Amino acid sequence: MESAIRALTDRFLGATGAGGVASDIVLVPGGSLPSAFAVSDLAQASVGAAAMALARIAAKDDRPTPVVTVDRDLASAWFGVSIRPDGWGMPAPWDPVAGDYAARDGWIKLHTNAPHHRAAALGVLGVPGDREAVAAEVARWAAEDLETAVVGAGGAAAALRTAASWDAHPQGAAVAAEPLVHTEWFPTTTGPGTWVVDPARPLSGVRVLDLTRVLAGPVATRLLAGWGAEVLRIDPPGWEEPGVVPEVTLGKRCARLDLTSTAAHEQFLALLAGADVLVHGYRSDALDGLGLGNEVRRATRPGLVDVSLDAYGWSGPWARRRGFDSLVQMSSGIAHAGMVAAGDDRPVPLPVQALDHATGYLLATCALAGLAGRQEGRGGSRWRTSLAAMARVLVDTGIAPSIEGADIHPADPDPSTPSEHTVWGDARRLPPPVVVAGAPLRWDLPASPLGSATAAWLGE
Repeated sequence: MESAIRALTDRFLGATGAGGVASDIVLVPGGSLPSAFAVSDLAQASVGAAAMALARIAAKDDRPTPVVTVDRDLASAWFGVSIRPDGWGMPAPWDPVAGDYAARDGWIKLHTNAPHHRAAALGVLGVPGDREAVAAEVARWAAEDLETAVVGAGGAAAALRTAASWDAHPQGAAVAAEPLVHTEWFPTTTGPGTWVVDPARPLSGVRVLDLTRVLAGPVATRLLAGWGAEVLRIDPPGWEEPGVVPEVTLGKRCARLDLTSTAAHEQFLALLAGADVLVHGYRSDALDGLGLGNEVRRATRPGLVDVSLDAYGWSGPWARRRGFDSLVQMSSGIAHAGMVAAGDDRPVPLPVQALDHATGYLLATCALAGLAGRQEGRGGSRWRTSLAAMARVLVDTGIAPSIEGADIHPADPDPSTPSEHTVWGDARRLPPPVVVAGAPLRWDLPASPLGSATAAWLGE
């Protein structure tokens, strides 16, 4: 198992050029999340890769590289939920209509958490938001026909495919031909350069502008905040993610801007001009449509570390398709392989949103590699990956013939540590899944609601 984890870690480090090798990581053994896939290996490896990238920054100025220790049980647990509310409950993570439905010839997942995605699916089906009515109408459709119709109406859906059918699909083939991470460097003599690295708080002084939503991007920026970065998240008016906000806004300030407004557009450009890192998860053409394409971003902030993801990859017929972790699992054969391994008659997804979380840690690795490269005089950079590329990584690790796992036993939140005082109530967090010696993860701000802060950098 350990050799497989180190090989996977080296794959992430090699894809980003983050420096270091997996043999330098201390791996604390533990259990495994139950799955036909090596989900806990993926958790330990992706967390370890991000920590190695941070260690490279902490070792600046000829300081020794700090030891990185990754706890398998805690890494697995953080792939689920890290927050433990005290006397209050987390909102339901799924809309009542969302889920898997039996179509005429197979299965389809409807993703309806966002109101406009729900409206698109119900509009295509011509039924009210009632699961029984939805199920009855879905049963009349061929799965791929309904997928096409819902996506065409602006919704989000995915038919269940086998791994073999995904490999043969034009989009599956496009993803297989792409690198795990697309990287470009842009030498510049202007813009942000080095900062004074405090080895105990290596990202203190780094500003991260966060344009991400459920779930990979917020995981990335949460990690960067834990090592000292100032993270400012921007959402449009009306956008909500109640089921995950207490989990992923830890350490951040959250503001709103309507980027279709001229005034807000100018305000965003001013924020971007002061950023070191931009992390965004919009579809590949969305920022272009808002007048914030790659050339505009680079001109606004020369030397910017620009990190992004999409769902289905950056080439192929689905390059601009809406997607989420659960949909990519359906498309890529993961949910089908789980069904076969479990001997079930309906799709069996991964036990956690592993594609999102692993991609989030990979995005953080990219951001850290970009910051390290800028420190070394390489200039600005652009990094792109996708949930579908991470699905390819997971499938490449192998599919077990049955659901396998061993109980994970993460340490409970330490009752002696101060509570996290949120607007929803007090809470505690699991201990961090990784320790970079001398630079512990620590979040200075509690989780907060979207839109609860001003769209400005601290001190400005």
